[in-house]
Amino acid sequence: MALDLTHSKALVLRDVAGAEHVLTPEALEFLIALNAEFATPLRTLLNARASRQNGYDTGHLPEYLSETQDIRRGYWQAAGVPEALQDRRVEITGPVDRKMMINALNSGAKVFMADFEDASAPRFDVMIAGQVNLMDYRDGTLAFDNPKTGKSYRTAEHTATLVVRPRGLHLEEANVLIDGQPMSAALFDFGLSFFHNAHELYKTERGPFYYLPKLENHREARLWNAIFVWAQDRIGLPQGAIKATVLIETLRAAFEMDEIIWELRDHIAGLNCGRWDYIFSYIKTLRAHPEYALPDRAQVTMDKAFLATYAAQLVKVCHRRGIHAMGGMAAQIPVKGDSAANEAAFEKVRADKLREVQLGHDGTWVAHPDLVSVAMEVFDRHMPEANQIKRPRQYYRIEEYKLLEPHRGRVTAAGVRMNISVALEYLSQWLSGRGAVPIHNLMEDVATAEISRAQLWQWIRHGVEVALDGSGARKMDAEWFGKLLQAEVSDILDRIGPVGFHRGHYASALRLLHEAVTAHEMPDFITVPAYDVLNALD
Repeated sequence: MALDLTHSKALVLRDVAGAEHVLTPEALEFLIALNAEFATPLRTLLNARASRQNGYDTGHLPEYLSETQDIRRGYWQAAGVPEALQDRRVEITGPVDRKMMINALNSGAKVFMADFEDASAPRFDVMIAGQVNLMDYRDGTLAFDNPKTGKSYRTAEHTATLVVRPRGLHLEEANVLIDGQPMSAALFDFGLSFFHNAHELYKTERGPFYYLPKLENHREARLWNAIFVWAQDRIGLPQGAIKATVLIETLRAAFEMDEIIWELRDHIAGLNCGRWDYIFSYIKTLRAHPEYALPDRAQVTMDKAFLATYAAQLVKVCHRRGIHAMGGMAAQIPVKGDSAANEAAFEKVRADKLREVQLGHDGTWVAHPDLVSVAMEVFDRHMPEANQIKRPRQYYRIEEYKLLEPHRGRVTAAGVRMNISVALEYLSQWLSGRGAVPIHNLMEDVATAEISRAQLWQWIRHGVEVALDGSGARKMDAEWFGKLLQAEVSDILDRIGPVGFHRGHYASALRLLHEAVTAHEMPDFITVPAYDVLNALD
């Protein structure tokens, strides 16, 4: 049912718990004005994405922009970073679920990123509940009592600094129409969190802080900067009150790091290596070029080829511009009752974090509270100061072609089956309302499904040789993919039965995965058609 909002241009299509507190008349008026100012330029930028990808598909490759050379070569720095964001050595990320937010805030991490994007399935009730949770955090009343277990959860006296990640610019909030059109999900998430909380967070020196996902270039950064300027003026906050960290998780953005910082120079706090989405973007951007086909996901590691160059570039640029260079996610999670498996997982985390801190990163990400102390110990030992921004890395030599250098290795039958298994399992969980999903002892988010289905599409498109389990090899094709997909479905049915299969939305996940992998042209984001299914199921 729609809320009674006949006095405004907005129509809310679902009445969910908490909506009366979040979607107040004043908040909706703010969203309407925000949408009126920025919906059209946003659509223009999204259309430009499609045009740019068409150029890559027809032979062009990403490169540095000649028209912004002066920005890259210039001696300038971004505005200062506030005290609350000076020490970011370990950040924990997770969905906007109430209990998980409390656990993350109490985890001992320096920063918690409340993720409306890849770690949260965007059901309307989940998105609104997340906004309620932000408002309770603002007021110091964020609490949860579990009626099933009797456990109570309360935030500690000292918690991690909260940073909000709104959904990407390419997504819509289908449940809120303005002038008859779905509102941008990015504007919706940012607008509500800012309108309700910015004044109090700024007054108490806790924000407002944001992570910006999936930007492709400096023009999109310019749009976000304009949004920040407008929003601060609208509610009477000083310019520069907002501080944002940009996730460099698209291949195009890696060639415009300086320019992105320049556009957001009054509002930027750092850049982050969004490694999993970056791998996905690499595959998607270079999808028409067989020479850039990647091996099994497990062989695409941060210490080699384009990923190693991208990480070094990010540190070099950030420190030159006086902002944080944040490392990537450690997705490992503890294995109950298996100390050997846990120690092996923790050792992988230690090695990854040692690589990051020695490369020059000022902080890193983990997905589970038990990994906070593991990552913290590495950064404490090798970075005793709050950050290492003042230690420049200008001696890193970044060759343009190395930002495109593919990892070398094999595509294996086990790797193909793993991609099918992970993508299908994640999509079914996402359609069930869960965005952060433990799969094979890793905490996975949307990027997992995107990499998996994109690799399958790429391998079919270019007919890559797949090493079989015993000996020999065969070409990857759609027919074989279909047989392997059916085998995976049979395994799931044997494990959980037909009732569990139906309740788990595996049939819808199966259709989405099959269509994405066998499409003539790779879909930009599998979450776009999946969102339509999610709304229909909700």
